[in-house]
Amino acid sequence: MQKMPVLFIGHGSPMNAIEENQYSSQWEKLPARIPRPQAILSVSAHWFTSGTRVTDSPAPKMIYDMYGFPDELYQVTYSAPGSPHFAALTKELLKDSVSFDNTWGLDHGSWSVLRRIYPHADIPVFQLSVDRLAPAKIHFEIGRKLRALRHQGVLILGSGNIVHNLSRVNWDMNGGYHWAEEFDDYIKSNILMGNLENVIHYEQAGASSTFAFSALDHFAPLLYVLGASDESDHATVFNDSCVLGALSMTSYLFE
Repeated sequence: MQKMPVLFIGHGSPMNAIEENQYSSQWEKLPARIPRPQAILSVSAHWFTSGTRVTDSPAPKMIYDMYGFPDELYQVTYSAPGSPHFAALTKELLKDSVSFDNTWGLDHGSWSVLRRIYPHADIPVFQLSVDRLAPAKIHFEIGRKLRALRHQGVLILGSGNIVHNLSRVNWDMNGGYHWAEEFDDYIKSNILMGNLENVIHYEQAGASSTFAFSALDHFAPLLYVLGASDESDHATVFNDSCVLGALSMTSYLFE
């Protein structure tokens, strides 16, 4: 079976699920670039748990985990089936470090992006949580263990933001603050040079890393994706920009 790529999406505002803009238009172009997956494993920033969990429901529920947005956003449905088979394989790969948990479903880190990439919701999707207790290196190592799924037709999707500091968001700003651009560029240059240890040790970016985020929830999905990539992959950068001062939309495809 053809090896699937791995994908990190800077998902930004939930409104990207329904707005036509430069970011959502790039998401919509992805199916023409990559093979059709047998299933999608989504590592979403918005399932932030103590320990690692995976959904194995055959019909995952919608999670509207955002507040204060237009009613239209809460009417969005994405009724993709789950994948008990690949969830079980994921648990086998991660062994006792992961548990099944169907109290969650598909949150907006998953459906806001996937409804633009695969709008027919006809590809099975299951979610892996981000362990709030784990350091960056462990997130990367979990990605390494998940790499085998690529050879089974599974698209591994990380959904988060490389820069995500909501306390410093400026709704009137189009680009990013200097520190946001600096951190985003640090991550990008090290990914493209294959210096993944410098991404794991993101604090080496200096002062910009202290502003980029206050928790690993949105940054960690990138680490899973990098762990699941390998030396033969070519990295493509798209949606390369920061918005609202303190969010990065920069995204990566490894194929």
